[in-house]
Amino acid sequence: MRDKVTCFLPCRAGSQRVVRKNIKPFAGHHHGLIQIKLRQLLAAEGIDEVVLTTNDVDILAYAKSLGEPRLRLHRRVEELSSSATSTDQLVHHALELIPKGHILWTHVTSPFITAKHYDGVIRAYFEQRKLGYDSLMTTTAIFGFLWRGEKPMNYDRTVEKWPRTQTLAPVHEVNSGAFLAPAGLYRELDDRIGLRPYLYAMDKFTSFDIDWPEDFLIAECLVEKELATI
Repeated sequence: MRDKVTCFLPCRAGSQRVVRKNIKPFAGHHHGLIQIKLRQLLAAEGIDEVVLTTNDVDILAYAKSLGEPRLRLHRRVEELSSSATSTDQLVHHALELIPKGHILWTHVTSPFITAKHYDGVIRAYFEQRKLGYDSLMTTTAIFGFLWRGEKPMNYDRTVEKWPRTQTLAPVHEVNSGAFLAPAGLYRELDDRIGLRPYLYAMDKFTSFDIDWPEDFLIAECLVEKELATI
């Protein structure tokens, strides 16, 4: 029997870029992104409990109305709820709320990561732990001509100046869709990934993150055109 997998879902009030981003109506859902994400997480078979930490009273009221026994609500203090709050501070916060088992950290701003995807992430995590990986994070593989400074990062121009993009070694962009690691690793390294994280690649539609006003509109268009599902 495996250890418990608990989802850490941080969700603060006062988004500066998209007003009330986490709870404003989205794609026909009155309570928006928080409604979609809680439904997805609670439908995932591999998630034993969801811990929602927020300072938004409207989100807390909506989540409480669901009456879900697997959903634990935490009223986050304002000191941990500003735009200046660092991820490092939230790492400590996650460990305080979830001191044992495995912590699956995700965000409401990834509406196209569904229950099926979370279950796939959890399966991959436990499989890769047997191979020596200590954690997992989702990424988006970039196949392109990537340069740092005045030199290419992922190909050798002395071998071939312009190789075909499909033959390039991918560079992985962390998309913040999900991080999964043991609580003990949080305690030992003060981090949400370990020294050998498994990179779990997702396609661009699935990992689409809503950060800016135009992202919100694009995401609704993806749903309308049935290019992404929620």
